[in-house]
Amino acid sequence: MYSDWSTGTVNKIKNGQIEELIRLRGWRPLQLCLTSTSDLLVTMYSDHKSQSKVVRFSGSIEKQIIQFDDKGKPLYSGNWYIKYTTENRNHDVCVADFGVGAVVVVNQDGKLRWRYTGHPSVTKNKPFKPWGITTDSQSRILTSDVWNHCIHIVDQDGQFL
Repeated sequence: MYSDWSTGTVNKIKNGQIEELIRLRGWRPLQLCLTSTSDLLVTMYSDHKSQSKVVRFSGSIEKQIIQFDDKGKPLYSGNWYIKYTTENRNHDVCVADFGVGAVVVVNQDGKLRWRYTGHPSVTKNKPFKPWGITTDSQSRILTSDVWNHCIHIVDQDGQFL
């Protein structure tokens, strides 16, 4: 599977043939994450590059949009910067948002759990800029910090380890 931001599609290659799974209108897909329940998480930004969101799909059916917190404020930076996403064993959706320098974690209902913006011992000279994200068997989150040349490890509740 791959996303094609230029056409606004998410595609699957099967037996050498490209099959279009999802066609977006007004949005450009970026990163993909296949969850343990076979849902597809797609990070995307609006055509005018002012909004971002994560959308959960079951096949080509939109199941959930994760875009705003309980106060109606955007969860993610509104620019086109890549937002890497993954899902941990608790089914929290974890996004490394380079644009705002944060890891944003929401629960399976899309409610904000916490934001991690770097640890002072690491980010005293340069801001935290997460690039890539993964989780381990204990739901710890690992993200690389490209400006500080290190990997941050935080527990499932956002505490720096």
